[in-house]
Amino acid sequence: MQIFLAGATGVVGRRLVPLLVAAGHKVTAVARTDAKRRALELQGASPVAVQLFDAEMVARAVAGHEVVINIATHIPSGAKAMLPGAFNENNRLRRVASKNLAAAAAETGASRFIQESFAPVYPDYGDEWIDEGVPIDPASYVETVLDAEWAADRFTKSGGAGVVLRFTFFYGPDSSLTLDTIRAVRKGFAPSFGRPDGFMSSIWTDDAAAAVKAALDVPAGVYNVSDNQPVRRRECFDALAAALHVNSPKLIPEWISSLTGSLGDTLGRSQRVSNARFKAASGWAPRVPSVLEGWPLLVDELAEAEA
Repeated sequence: MQIFLAGATGVVGRRLVPLLVAAGHKVTAVARTDAKRRALELQGASPVAVQLFDAEMVARAVAGHEVVINIATHIPSGAKAMLPGAFNENNRLRRVASKNLAAAAAETGASRFIQESFAPVYPDYGDEWIDEGVPIDPASYVETVLDAEWAADRFTKSGGAGVVLRFTFFYGPDSSLTLDTIRAVRKGFAPSFGRPDGFMSSIWTDDAAAAVKAALDVPAGVYNVSDNQPVRRRECFDALAAALHVNSPKLIPEWISSLTGSLGDTLGRSQRVSNARFKAASGWAPRVPSVLEGWPLLVDELAEAEA
């Protein structure tokens, strides 16, 4: 198939491109710099410079492709995430770029549009499992997830197959958020909001990329993409500390979380996200079933990279 991919150079995209190429697909991938274009060429993709906020430019670039995939994000890391306006670019991507890409896909005859979304828009559900039937309740800083999902829904209503993938928290050896977390745990604290007994749901970055590839063959709709075994927040960071051979970290007190507004609200929710629907529809399964196996794997990969 001819596939147009936005977000090809992010932590998931740079894993996805080789998977698509190896499967025999022709991939056109968006890149903004010469270095990123060269990297995509080495992976076997055809790089293209596209301003995703320009609807006419997007339509010209998308024309001739059977599938359009949008996994473009701009997530600030570390303390930058707490600054005013830190998520403006990411919100614009969800609100404007998703609309432009879905509209272009529909107008130029693509049969499938795949849109990345964010599972933490679900409400705090305590110890209960969260499937796709649970109504979402996004806090203000992630309200634009609604715009991104709306774009996929409009594509489906136009006659195509719009697929929304609600990813849980990514982690992997080249994720800046993951590396920030490791540095914090080494210093004795976990950069995480919410109750210690609340559930966290995660997904290894390689498994996330494999899920996007698997979404080429699922019916239109919304799917959760997570690992098999969400864990409680305290257990998650204790497991990371054990893998790093450091002491168990302190968690951020709940009263501090309450001062961080909608960001702390979203990241502090207890969410035990089920991947059952996507597994049944696609045949996909995560290679890393939970962070209990993932943290040691991550630490080993980082050690090999430093050797």
